[in-house]
Amino acid sequence: MNTVPQYIFKASDKPSLPTIQVPLVVATDETVTGYGKLVDDPGLFDIEITRWPAQGWRPVDEDSGDEGGTVEGIFTCEWEGDVLFGRNEAVHGYYVLGWSRDPQEASESSRTVPRDQVLLWHMNYHPDGGQLFYPLENKPFVVPVAMPGDDLKPEDVIALWCDGSKGLYIHPNIWHEGIFSAAPSFRFLDRQGAVHARVSCNLGDEFGHYLSVPLVREA
Repeated sequence: MNTVPQYIFKASDKPSLPTIQVPLVVATDETVTGYGKLVDDPGLFDIEITRWPAQGWRPVDEDSGDEGGTVEGIFTCEWEGDVLFGRNEAVHGYYVLGWSRDPQEASESSRTVPRDQVLLWHMNYHPDGGQLFYPLENKPFVVPVAMPGDDLKPEDVIALWCDGSKGLYIHPNIWHEGIFSAAPSFRFLDRQGAVHARVSCNLGDEFGHYLSVPLVREA
């Protein structure tokens, strides 16, 4: 039975688990194809809104079902010690995104290890529309993504490394999590479907592993 994920908790509430390394892929027009697009100007970019699905053999009228529009706000990522928090003003969300080390050893008061990875416990997708992350500061950032399909597997996930000069848009139904950075704090313009339907996967519960998402591109 599906339950609503709890997004705010103490790191020590989560168990120690093995990790699976996620490959880091430099985001280019070619490598983001299928997942989404790189965006130069958020003011000129339209968010895809998915038409409401038909309940039977009668189709939804073509001039209806996709009029919910979008919401917009600031998505802030901030490290507190070894724990990375995210706040999405667009949908009034506040989340523990992950940790830089085993959650049983992670400190919220001080940094105890380099912030070169995020141990990811959760991913989700939005069936109602796409989502745009546009950096308000020119710093590199990382977004983990996987192609659509409810049978998500850890090996399906890649981490798109963006240099901070462009935004990243992801299509509806693309698995993802918040935006990650090694910087102490980071702000993005976030624009997404107003319905904000969310389908979740608790990685630790389902697979017995966390995903290790690298934050630093090797020279």
